[in-house]
Amino acid sequence: MTVYITPFFAGLLTLFYIALSVRVIGVRNSERIGLGDGGHGGLQRRMRAHGNFAEYAPLALLLMLMLELTGTTPWLLWALGLALLVGRTLHAYSVSQEPEPLRFRIAGMGLTFTVLAAAALILMLQSAGWILSV
Repeated sequence: MTVYITPFFAGLLTLFYIALSVRVIGVRNSERIGLGDGGHGGLQRRMRAHGNFAEYAPLALLLMLMLELTGTTPWLLWALGLALLVGRTLHAYSVSQEPEPLRFRIAGMGLTFTVLAAAALILMLQSAGWILSV
């Protein structure tokens, strides 16, 4: 079985993660802040956008990979990947802004949670079907 959808989104999301990292590094360098946020609100927001991405994207990609390996229909994988990409983008944009446009943060987390929940439930149903057929 060839796996090609999840690696595509893993690549896109990795590039986005690097961009979020570079934004944190840029403020750290310009403000000479080596550790923590140094009380700099903009750095704190960038750090949380970066950290939150790192907390959610890997699990979603892992679930997508398991779905792809179990033969889940490609259109569903594309839908999950696009929802994850849009969700993480909306969330990072929102958290990075001052004042924060809360509707984008809510939409971003909603999309991310939808991807996580849908992938988890589908995997559980697939597993239950396999267990029952043994």
